[in-house]
Amino acid sequence: MSLFTAEKTFPRGAAGYEAARRATVWNGLVPQRFPDVIVQAHNADDVVAAIHYARANGHRVGICSGGRSWSASHLRDGGMLLDVSRLDHCTVDTDRMTARVGPGKAASAFAIDLDSRGLFFPAGHCDGIRLGGYLLQGGYGWNGPAVGPACESVLGLEVVTADGEHRYCDAENDPDLYWAARGSGPGFFGVVTSFTLLLRPRPPVWGTCLYVYPIDVADEVFTWGRAISPEVDDRVELQIASCRSLPGAGLDHPAIAVAAPVFADSDEEATKALAVLGTCPVADRAIISLPYAPTTLANWYAAVMTNYPPGHRYIADGMFTSASAEELLPGIRKIIETMPPHPSQFLFTGWKTSEDRADMVYGLEDEIYLALYTAWKDPADDERYGDWAQSNMAAMSHLATGIALADENLGRRPARFITDPNLARLEKVRAAYDPEARFHSWMGHG
Repeated sequence: MSLFTAEKTFPRGAAGYEAARRATVWNGLVPQRFPDVIVQAHNADDVVAAIHYARANGHRVGICSGGRSWSASHLRDGGMLLDVSRLDHCTVDTDRMTARVGPGKAASAFAIDLDSRGLFFPAGHCDGIRLGGYLLQGGYGWNGPAVGPACESVLGLEVVTADGEHRYCDAENDPDLYWAARGSGPGFFGVVTSFTLLLRPRPPVWGTCLYVYPIDVADEVFTWGRAISPEVDDRVELQIASCRSLPGAGLDHPAIAVAAPVFADSDEEATKALAVLGTCPVADRAIISLPYAPTTLANWYAAVMTNYPPGHRYIADGMFTSASAEELLPGIRKIIETMPPHPSQFLFTGWKTSEDRADMVYGLEDEIYLALYTAWKDPADDERYGDWAQSNMAAMSHLATGIALADENLGRRPARFITDPNLARLEKVRAAYDPEARFHSWMGHG
């Protein structure tokens, strides 16, 4: 087959194999897992040929669209790793308010391009994440409480299935496959070569507030944050981050930052929507107090990425919960007491659940999402810091509804991530579309 040339295919042990393997992992903590062959697809025909080759040679298949999975779940021992990051096409139809994009398209670049056209899509909060993995696992993005997870805005997909067929699926065509693609993440049993997405008008005003508190008022801040979470306007993303230092704010000591994006029609509306975030009972202790400032999408990406610098070793873990502040505080205190140095962080965010979600496998969510991101540079610190995220989340797991696949750590800590009825239905759909288990499922699940 023409696909299998030195420029596209790297058997284990061949020149370029290790570079191709490492190129699929953004994390400095590269797992010691080695596929038998790595294929770099450049178009949909390459994907079809790769799946036929995998079938002919008995390979199981892992798929990578950008390598931003914290756990590098696409990287497995044996079989084939199919890298679709080069499928980065993008066509925007402003009349129909849709876009056709490849899985390798950077969500941040897509969002900024749309922003310049007066359009909007709930892309992820981090720069450089590719749309493939982001959309498949659900997609918690900008303005998410108002517009829902990004997978809800997927109108259709082009998918190469386990039999090597290239299909288009939506609510009318292969509806079970369409249902499964929206929320199953690395457990999806197909290769997406293109998404059709619903676009929206750009919110006229993007803004933020910023309140920074000393760490010794953590109990008060988190008790207040939990109390107001149901009251927060849907156009506001409640985000409370704790770090050992905040270099961007000029602070070299532990602090808690309340920095909430807001999306509104005017500065006045934005200010009003953010007002509840100025009601903390220890507001007089704030080191920084900024009730509202307009900002831009580019500025938000720059600010977020100060917490995720390249060249670090990362482990993430998280949980959805509806627990009270009283129940959560013991675990939160332990998280803060044991937190590794910056840029490691603890993120407490509000979320808006909905009974009106589209019919899709995604569906495990709750009022509050807690996430831990451990980051360190020196491999000598692997043992020192490597267990912080999962041990703290495991200690609080009795309060958890489940986890989000965005921060999945399933290879280290098994946890619930899809509702039980949806998981049972998903396995039936998998058996129909991938009866030979050609595609790897989630880490720890086969």
